[in-house]
Amino acid sequence: MTLKIPHNAWILVGDGKKALFLRNDGDAEFPNLVTMDVMAQENPPTHEQGVERPGRFSDGPSAHRSAVEQTDWHQLAEDRFAHELADRLNQAAQVKEFEHLIVVAPPRVLGELRQSFHKDVQSRIVAEVDKTLTNHPVHKIEKLLVEKSG
Repeated sequence: MTLKIPHNAWILVGDGKKALFLRNDGDAEFPNLVTMDVMAQENPPTHEQGVERPGRFSDGPSAHRSAVEQTDWHQLAEDRFAHELADRLNQAAQVKEFEHLIVVAPPRVLGELRQSFHKDVQSRIVAEVDKTLTNHPVHKIEKLLVEKSG
């Protein structure tokens, strides 16, 4: 089964640091994806973001102290970016900018997006594709989506 992309459907192709907002200017038989917007964020690895050693805490009355797990700043930034993408789509859905939405993202990002989507967005989702396609050119994304097996 091939994925049918309705005319004027929005396609979000995102990961934790980059997102493409596409629209199908063609029809379901002959899609023509065009870029509406690109969002990106700088997100260096955690070891470049965290400068101090992880904290320590006392285990009780003894002199023993345990280390606190270091915060994964990189992952937190990716999760925050997914919430920003969801907010943008939530706002667009409220003013009825799109009727159909296809979401393309790696599984972890899809999960973050699902948690943040308002019911107005959820009701417009016609397909979810768990792939990382943000670094592909738009014509390649179009080809991969149309050939996607359901």
